[in-house]
Amino acid sequence: MSTTPQGIHSLAFRVMRLCKPSFHVEPPFRLDPSDLFVGEDIFDDPLAASNLSPLLSSHVNKSTDSSDMTFANRFLLHHPSDAMGFSGLLVLPQSFGAIYLGETFCSYISINNSSNFEVKDVIIKAEIQTERERILLLDTSKSPVGTIHAGGHYDFIVEHDVKELGAYTMVCTALYNDGDGERKYLPQFFKFVVANPLSVRTKVRTVKETTYLEACIENHTKSNLYVDQVEFEPAPHWTAKILKLMNSILQITRQLGKEIVKPPILVRSGGGIHNYLYQMKISSPGSEQVKAKRSSILGKLQISWRTNLGEPGRLQTQQILGNPSSCKEIELQVLGIPSLIILDKPFSVHLNLTNHTDSELGPFEVWLSKNSAHEKFVMFNGLQTMALPAVEAFGSTDFHLNVVATKLGVQRISGLIVFDTKEKKTFEPLADVEIFVESD
Repeated sequence: MSTTPQGIHSLAFRVMRLCKPSFHVEPPFRLDPSDLFVGEDIFDDPLAASNLSPLLSSHVNKSTDSSDMTFANRFLLHHPSDAMGFSGLLVLPQSFGAIYLGETFCSYISINNSSNFEVKDVIIKAEIQTERERILLLDTSKSPVGTIHAGGHYDFIVEHDVKELGAYTMVCTALYNDGDGERKYLPQFFKFVVANPLSVRTKVRTVKETTYLEACIENHTKSNLYVDQVEFEPAPHWTAKILKLMNSILQITRQLGKEIVKPPILVRSGGGIHNYLYQMKISSPGSEQVKAKRSSILGKLQISWRTNLGEPGRLQTQQILGNPSSCKEIELQVLGIPSLIILDKPFSVHLNLTNHTDSELGPFEVWLSKNSAHEKFVMFNGLQTMALPAVEAFGSTDFHLNVVATKLGVQRISGLIVFDTKEKKTFEPLADVEIFVESD
């Protein structure tokens, strides 16, 4: 749609959007010739079914006679592909049509001289105007079009990557000398709206030290989207790995060491969806690791696709946020347990104590808590409290605990407490560790 100011002008702009043509579909309903004569139950009778083919072939040959000017066969289904309604013809775009975020808007612009005399020194400008900015697409100020003859035209093509939703206005202006030498100014405005082709919904879950990001992509357009790339760009100090099921053919191909082309993902029109799952972990050590854990920024998605006729589109999401994971000041981990544990015989448990803060912590005391609803069958062998030295910022220390098991079978080492003697602070106990106790 265009608007032109009042007044008589020799020139006028004509704008056509350049895009791939669409398939021409014939609406008439077609049917199989056999449905005109018999029902589906004829195939229950072998004798009748055997005589059906000669009958239909004679009728079809007669109806397809080139001398038949009634075109009575135009509604007959001669080939299964006829049911799709495709005529083999393509239709050029008749209007701007639907324009979506992430596409490249390409327009063919023609400025026509409809008068009976030529115009001279034509300066042409074309720009895109949005709510936020104006983008210049063409400017011939430095090299004006010398002459446009009567009935002639001057054509050009402009392109713009659509990166903003909402109302757009293409402003085409011409400054020229009319036939009587008068300098005239012609502005014309072409308005269109840019819609969102897809939406991305995300869910973030944290399990221990691992964060999982689920992204759901939904198609809002009227055509199928063939998504050929969905890449997650993690924020600094994070690593991301996509989790997906691989079919047997893909596994075999990779085992043979052959390169294959990654097939696009079909996301159907009008609400089709596809889900992606990413596993994220913190990659940076030291103080940067603490910053990453406390930050709510996880990263952003890069999505690219093509439509039915191959027109490309590309979007980048805003930063995806998640609940910052809790950062433990002190982390206690089990590094090693003997493979053979004998009843009533002491054994050593190898442990590691890590300081995740930027300051020194400790010294510490370690003991087994006695506050439990269940009786414990694994206890310290010797002193009931073990002293540990202070641990420097982002440092760690290894130590061994001598314990003994007093009951056969599967038992648990539980309630191991770490206490900061300087700050008088008790940290979260070690998660239960199962062991198997055997007899001598």
